[in-house]
Amino acid sequence: MGGRRKIGGNVDPEVFVSDEQTDLPIDLLRWQNLASAVLAAEGIRGGTEMSIIFITEQDIAELNESFLGKTGATDVLSFPIDAADLDMNPAPTGATRGPDRAPLDPSDMPMLLGDVVICPKVAAQQAPTHAGTFDDEIALLVVHGILHVLGYDHAEPEETTVMRRRELDLLEQLHWHGEAPTGFRQDSPTP
Repeated sequence: MGGRRKIGGNVDPEVFVSDEQTDLPIDLLRWQNLASAVLAAEGIRGGTEMSIIFITEQDIAELNESFLGKTGATDVLSFPIDAADLDMNPAPTGATRGPDRAPLDPSDMPMLLGDVVICPKVAAQQAPTHAGTFDDEIALLVVHGILHVLGYDHAEPEETTVMRRRELDLLEQLHWHGEAPTGFRQDSPTP
């Protein structure tokens, strides 16, 4: 999925991270940096925006039911925003900008990639039998959620293989900075 074109001018993608839960401490800067590195590794350049929000079990259960029709809390949900649905022409066609009165260039407009919502409490509960540690579980969920926003899926076996392979590659490159630890269970189900 690499080789994406630059969107939104000559600025770096922005990742907004917030913690709306108090169950477990979250290092927002650390996960923001990982998310930014994942976007860069996936070839996302230019004025794009994404958010990662850490929320409570109750809040993620409500989102899970509202958007997926599933009961109960889950670990991560992704809400991609399809670029084709974005209005890339926010001003009338005759709009101009700057001293040279050049027409607006849609490629200079920021694109909203989407939102990733993570429940740290669920992550902590499943970490021992899934990624191994809480830290590795959060890293996996950040990477997994971003890949969903970027169009990866695991509905079919072939898609699952591709997505798991990319998750592991990104985690080894950006989280562990080397081979996955022995405790990481790549054979466990994708979140």
